[in-house]
Amino acid sequence: MKASTGTVAMHDKQRFDIWDVLIRLVIILVSLACLLPFVHVIAKSFSADAFVIANKVTLWPRGFTIGAYEKIFQDKSILRSLYVSVLVTVLFTILGMIITIFAAYPLSRGQLKGRSALTLIFLFPMLFSGGIIPEYMLINNLGMMDTLWALILPLAFSSFNLLIMKTSLQSGIPISLEEAARIDGANHFRILWSVVLPLSKPIMATLSLFYAAGRWNAYQDSLFYIKQNVDLRPLQLKLYYLVIQSTESFQLEASSVALSNPEVLKASCVVFATLPILCIYPFIQKYFVQGTMLGAVKE
Repeated sequence: MKASTGTVAMHDKQRFDIWDVLIRLVIILVSLACLLPFVHVIAKSFSADAFVIANKVTLWPRGFTIGAYEKIFQDKSILRSLYVSVLVTVLFTILGMIITIFAAYPLSRGQLKGRSALTLIFLFPMLFSGGIIPEYMLINNLGMMDTLWALILPLAFSSFNLLIMKTSLQSGIPISLEEAARIDGANHFRILWSVVLPLSKPIMATLSLFYAAGRWNAYQDSLFYIKQNVDLRPLQLKLYYLVIQSTESFQLEASSVALSNPEVLKASCVVFATLPILCIYPFIQKYFVQGTMLGAVKE
């Protein structure tokens, strides 16, 4: 009897080990699928034009050169564009989090009358939007063309982030803490500042990363709204024009050795624009993991 029990336990353990190996293998494959394309782009950015044109660059640079990066920094206004991108991203993230917190907190409290209708109004833009043309006319009529506010205000509110924040506050902040604070005489602003926000650091870090990454990678709105004032062009728009200029020059003067291949320049622009936002991840990784798992388990 004991032998049969031991055999069943051994089979169960072997089955568990097999599933554990399969899960680890799937995670490794998915991780490689995300990592290898970026490694390939980095290799292209440091490779000579001839090897890139011949499609001989895989995961390691061929004919190592930094010519593409030298071409990027030849434009003296690149640092100005980097400063504009950092400033817009910081202001955009701060404003977006303020709006999201002040909207999500009252909607997460049960004593707010009509919160279901208000939630529906806030979430309506997730399903329907006015489109680019009405938005462009609105920005133009408000006099925000060629200003930083055209890059900050229109997208400062996200219905999706509001829904995440509201759900997190409902599931992660016990009602008993709010009741205890009320007994001590705290009002809603005091409860929000002293109770809710300290307990919401993981989800705040997660949403801040969403806001910052979304704003940093966006360039289409700056392409529409920043026309005359070239000093306000963010980094992504500046690199976009640099790639376009290089592509046109390469087509007109393909025999010139001094010109960089557009594919190499595109790869170097991707690396140059991605590194600053990647530097933020290690500092908020702990909060990011906690924030994404918040509310996944009901106890």
